[in-house]
Amino acid sequence: MTAVVASGIDWSVDGTPILDGVDLEAPAGQVLGVLGPNGAGKTSLLRILAGLRQPHRGTVLLGGTPLRGAARRTVARRLAIVEQSPEVHSDITVDETVALGRTPHRGTFAALGSNDHAAIEHALAVTGMTAYRHRYWRTLSGGERQRAQLARALAQEPETIVLDEPTNHLDIRYQLEMLTLLRVLGLTVVTALHDLNLAARFCDRVVVLRQGRVVATGTPTQVLTATLIHDVYAVDAVVELSPHTGAPSTTFLAPTSARP
Repeated sequence: MTAVVASGIDWSVDGTPILDGVDLEAPAGQVLGVLGPNGAGKTSLLRILAGLRQPHRGTVLLGGTPLRGAARRTVARRLAIVEQSPEVHSDITVDETVALGRTPHRGTFAALGSNDHAAIEHALAVTGMTAYRHRYWRTLSGGERQRAQLARALAQEPETIVLDEPTNHLDIRYQLEMLTLLRVLGLTVVTALHDLNLAARFCDRVVVLRQGRVVATGTPTQVLTATLIHDVYAVDAVVELSPHTGAPSTTFLAPTSARP
C-alpha cells in the first residue's frame, strides 16, 4: 500500500518555478528521504505533501484520498508535520506544546481526556522529553525544541509524519536516536535530510531533487552513487558499502569546478 502519492506537482513563486512536475510515492510504513542541495525545493514539496500549501498543478493523495478540499482536522488526524522553524509562543511549556498535538482529536473547548493524556505521556517518553515537560519554550536549545516538536507530532497519533530536516540542531547521539525512533514506530515517514550518510542508513527509499525536479528515486544503494553526487551536489566523492552498517557510506573529497 502507498500512503502518500504526489503526481505532476508544479509550484511557482512570482513566476519562478520552484517545483516542476514532481512525482513521488511514499510506501506505507517506510521511511522516504527527500534529498537535494539548498534551493532544490525540498521544503516547498513537504509543505504541499502535508496540505499546508496547494500546488498550482498536480495532485496529492493521502491513503488514496485527495488532499485538495479535505478538512484540515481530518488531514491532521492522519498526518503530522514537523517543520524547521515552527512559530511557538515563548511562554508555552513543553507539556502545553505537546498537548497541541491532540487538537484534531478534541472538540473546540473540550478538556483533555484519558486518551489524550496517554498519547502525550507516550510522546514525551519516546522523544526523551518527559524531564523537560515543565520547561518553557524560550529556555530550550534548538535540539530540545526539535524533539518537543516531534513529540507534538507523535501526540497526534498520525499514520504519516512529514519532517523537514529533523536532525538539524541535534548532536550525533540525538540524530541517531531520532532516526532510529522514526524507523521503529511503524509510521510512514517522509523526511528531508541533508546528511547523505544518515539518509543511506535510515531511509528505505530516497528521492533526489535538483532545481525543483526529481532526478533520481529508488533505494539508497541504487541512488546514492558517486556520479549522482557529482552531478547534483558538484562534489567529488567515493561511495562504499559500510562494513559496519551495510549501507552506502560517502566520503566527500572536494568540490568540482562545474556547478550543477
